[in-house]
Amino acid sequence: MSTHAKRERLLLADLLESAGPDAPTLCEGWTTRDLAAHVVVRERRADAAGGLLIKPLASRLRRVQGEYAAKPYEELIRLIRTGPPRLSPYALKQIDEAANTVEFFVHTEDVRRAQPDWTPREVSSVLADALWTRIERMARVLGRKAPVGVVLRRPDGQTAVAHRGTPVVTVTGEPGELTLFLYGRQGTADVKLDGDKEAVARLQEAKLGL
Repeated sequence: MSTHAKRERLLLADLLESAGPDAPTLCEGWTTRDLAAHVVVRERRADAAGGLLIKPLASRLRRVQGEYAAKPYEELIRLIRTGPPRLSPYALKQIDEAANTVEFFVHTEDVRRAQPDWTPREVSSVLADALWTRIERMARVLGRKAPVGVVLRRPDGQTAVAHRGTPVVTVTGEPGELTLFLYGRQGTADVKLDGDKEAVARLQEAKLGL
């Protein structure tokens, strides 16, 4: 049975392929080649991927990622499309689904929304619910650096608290857009922000995400 992560993986691979290696992304300083290298290293080089979260390992991550970025672009796309090696934790369906659904969704939008002619993507209700479930679980972690209180709201009224504090800003949008907002893509997320004007401005400039 296909999973959200698997579908998002293939969509990301197709989009990276069609964009080519030198297209811009929403990841500051990264082209599509850099983003492709990041995705491959993250699930194939556990010895370096720890640098994403552990600062002493960051220099090793940069070196290894640079080595992968130097590989033929077609090879990077193939490695993304075929998925992690059999002995990787990401090869387990449950881990792949938990760790990669949001990862690939966000990076797909990193490529799409960096293009001047991008248009909103239609997200199925099933995927939207899956993204919302992950928002509910991760909101406090992703919003921990917010300078104000943050409440996330779906159009149907469901809410999740991303950060406790005052004043409070309510961020309303579809789960996909809220996901992008929480992962630091505030500038392109299609959301409505309600609250004190200064608080809204501070939240839009904040460093959200992992």
